[in-house]
Amino acid sequence: MELVQVNKESNKPVVKKSSNSIYEDFGLQVLSSNKEYKHNPFIEANTKSINLSTLKNDCIIPVFSKDNEKTLAHQEFIEIAQNCVSKVFSNHIIDAPEVRVSHQIKGRTADAIYKPVKELLDHEKTQYFERMAFIIRIPSITENINGNDVALTVGGVRSYNQENLYNRKTFEKFKFFIGFQNMVCCNMCISTDGYQDEMRVGNYLELQSKILELIQGYNAQNHLQEMKQLSEKNLSEKQFAQLIGRTRLYNYLPKQEKSLIPELLLNDGQISTVAKDYYLDNSFCRNDNGDINLWNVYNLFTGANKSSYIDSFLSRNVNAFDFTKGLGKAINGDSNHHWFLS
Repeated sequence: MELVQVNKESNKPVVKKSSNSIYEDFGLQVLSSNKEYKHNPFIEANTKSINLSTLKNDCIIPVFSKDNEKTLAHQEFIEIAQNCVSKVFSNHIIDAPEVRVSHQIKGRTADAIYKPVKELLDHEKTQYFERMAFIIRIPSITENINGNDVALTVGGVRSYNQENLYNRKTFEKFKFFIGFQNMVCCNMCISTDGYQDEMRVGNYLELQSKILELIQGYNAQNHLQEMKQLSEKNLSEKQFAQLIGRTRLYNYLPKQEKSLIPELLLNDGQISTVAKDYYLDNSFCRNDNGDINLWNVYNLFTGANKSSYIDSFLSRNVNAFDFTKGLGKAINGDSNHHWFLS
């Protein structure tokens, strides 16, 4: 089998020879990457696709205004993640990063300060993107859940709006995860132990160290087992209708009552998408009897979550997994998630 790594300079694949074996750390099947999947964005909302060369060559780097110290740039975050993945998965296929950005911040160079907008030349325009999300797939490490191939994936989010750029340089905040991507729909599958909501770091080496620590501490087998268990439990049409009704009520509960119920982060519009896709989604809709298993419910949640903004995308994804696991316990009568099904 040919294994491929990504050359960070050219962003092109480099082919290496390796034997086909079981990945020792995770115990997952190692496959070739000949299989083709439809390619959908892992997040939609108001984002657009961008490549590393554009981030490097066409974007300025924000600084902390009081001391002019630069931030860790989006492309540096991605390259640090690439280096960490290459170290841990040195003999595996590693895809080039898929990067999406939002909230473009425009500017201009000093020599164009008085020019009308329509007369600005390209070299007189500046830009950077306030928010960035990326994923890096390792498609040679896969598993099958309920007929869906899922591939090991790492990724992260950076949002400059969470930094105080008007002050002096201090710790910077990053979000990072390792989990799986459902290759049928490109939905992300992230668990709590594979996610860190706020990596606070002061420099390149600290960020690298924390990413490596998270990747090496992730229990892939446990995560996969929990996802497989979702496919073994079903909601009836009546229970699903009850779930949709209760989730619509949830955001309007009095504060004291709401504090007693497990958290649900999807918004009302996303719940409407879940309800619609219960009937219309080609991969995860109800069966002929109206029943739907929890793996499909989970994927309806993560599919609806693609409409989230970059800075809330990962936390809602993790919440969707915990929430769906809670529904599974509620079916057996031993979870405080029973409010959503009662």
